[in-house]
Amino acid sequence: MDLLQILILAIVQGAAELLPVSSSAHVIVAEKLMGLDPTVPEMTLLLVMLHTGTMFAVIVYFWKSWHTTYFSSAQAFRTNALRVVVATIATGAVGLALLQLIKHVVAGNVPGFEIEHLFGNARLMAAALAAAGVLIIVSSRFPERTDNDDLSLRSAAWIGAVQGLCLPFRGFSRSGATISTGFALGVGRRRAEEFSFALAVVLTPAVIVKEAYRLYQAQGAAMAVHAGGLMQLVGPSLIGMVLSFLAGLVALRWLSRWLEQGRWHFFGAYCLLASLAVLWVG
Repeated sequence: MDLLQILILAIVQGAAELLPVSSSAHVIVAEKLMGLDPTVPEMTLLLVMLHTGTMFAVIVYFWKSWHTTYFSSAQAFRTNALRVVVATIATGAVGLALLQLIKHVVAGNVPGFEIEHLFGNARLMAAALAAAGVLIIVSSRFPERTDNDDLSLRSAAWIGAVQGLCLPFRGFSRSGATISTGFALGVGRRRAEEFSFALAVVLTPAVIVKEAYRLYQAQGAAMAVHAGGLMQLVGPSLIGMVLSFLAGLVALRWLSRWLEQGRWHFFGAYCLLASLAVLWVG
């Protein structure tokens, strides 16, 4: 993998991770077009670094608004922290149950099966992208709410549960699904956006740890073959992390502007077109 490929993946990951268009589907398609294997340890290390960059972009971008919303007082912090915890528990419950169901139904409980084995399934990614697109378009038809404190514990749990559905399916945008669910539940647009990315900051470290552990487990002959490549990739991966951070900031600004201008449905239309592109490339 050369530096140009890393830079391309960093831009794709940084932008698509934070826009409601599914970063994983875009990254996987980009990898295929460049002839890269998304399952090798080098790619795992790179994606860990790129996820780290986008996580910091979210923290920097939303810090001021979160300070006003979540940290304005001890009571506000406790209330909003409880919502985040409830949503995260719902995400874990739904996500883990769905992963076990997929292992049982799709893999027949084959030992060593990883959900990453499904990453290359173009039809599955296309279907998930199309589903996200329809969800975004439908949610854009709900009347806009302007109040900023309209997120109940029940709504938080529903948003978290929908986030759990996104975990196994590459193409089913996490931000698109959670923000759309917020709209459907009557949550204000700015509030839904803030809460969706607050959940992302909680979820992303767990994803990073999981991917890092998967990289650590890649031992034996496979690790020996890739060890040199991993060491050579550390420096370029750091560059990729910085670039994904910058691309993430631009993407978040774009997302906020389109939410304010009532252009949320355009992201849904893009997901539908992207699903056709995935089928063509796959």
